Amino acid sequence: MMTTSNRVALITGITGQDGYYLSKILLDKGYKVYGFFRKKDNPFPFFGDDEIWKEIKPLYGDMFDFSSIATAVRESKPDEVYNLAAISDIKSSQSDLLKTMRVNYKAVGELLYESFKVNTKVRFCQASSAQVFSRDNTSPQSEFSKFGFTNPYGESKLKADQEYIVAGREYGAFACSAFLFNHESPFRGNQFVTRKITETLVKIKLGILECLELGNLDLKRDWGFAGDYVEAMWLMLQQDTPEDFVIATGENHSVREFVEEAGRYLGIPITWEGKGLKEVGKDKDGRIIIKINKDFYKPNETFISKGDFSKAQNKLGWKPKVSFEELVRMMTDHDLKILS
Repeated sequence: MMTTSNRVALITGITGQDGYYLSKILLDKGYKVYGFFRKKDNPFPFFGDDEIWKEIKPLYGDMFDFSSIATAVRESKPDEVYNLAAISDIKSSQSDLLKTMRVNYKAVGELLYESFKVNTKVRFCQASSAQVFSRDNTSPQSEFSKFGFTNPYGESKLKADQEYIVAGREYGAFACSAFLFNHESPFRGNQFVTRKITETLVKIKLGILECLELGNLDLKRDWGFAGDYVEAMWLMLQQDTPEDFVIATGENHSVREFVEEAGRYLGIPITWEGKGLKEVGKDKDGRIIIKINKDFYKPNETFISKGDFSKAQNKLGWKPKVSFEELVRMMTDHDLKILS
């Protein structure tokens, strides 16, 4: 293990949920933290935690602008780099393929190259994804599972892993990829289904909205807490040698289970009626509060997402702390407090 005193960290994508939790961890450990922001982002305040942002040193630029990456690295001279920046939702990655490949793939190589050029002992962690695993794999997926992709997001992440992280190690760089399975928090964007569920059910509870529209209720994902996952990324950079790790919970739950758990917490027991696109969810008074929208439906999505984190447990001493039920309640409670 390395000492963390007086160490400097550079975090890209710092305005997302992972950046928030990682910043808290690093600052608590005495790091000097630089955050890489787009100029249009306003980092102050962020998630209501002003104290954190008083300690973070902002560097302005864009992952689409390679010259700004080089400038940020030269100014910060980091000991550790956490690349959390990405076009991360599937729909956005499909709408602009050029930007997706430049930000999620090419920019990773640029950031690693510039970091290594400034400090050959720099330690670099790439936030990769479960989307890099082939749909041909059996469950659970581990570091030894077959790689593959079904969308531009997965393709861009896999290219970055194989062409920059793995290749970088061959040139002596301390570079590693964290294969992060779905991870959520109260600060997840509401374009993602988990936050959409908690936010909308709270609005239904408060009488602001009448109905939540979803796609495939039986779609299963391995959902964990973002705060747990970034701790694993930090641990990866404290090891003697760089290695890639699957970061997951080892469990998976359906969208239906997520809805039911959030409903229970809010005192909204849900009864299901019908099948397929005609299925609805009713509250205790018989009102339809959940409908299926065919535009969100993925009937052919059969991939069983569940990660095997045994390597992380054995080598890093890491395991998830927050359970599925605790995660759903945490997110629901946050939205309830805000919207109330």
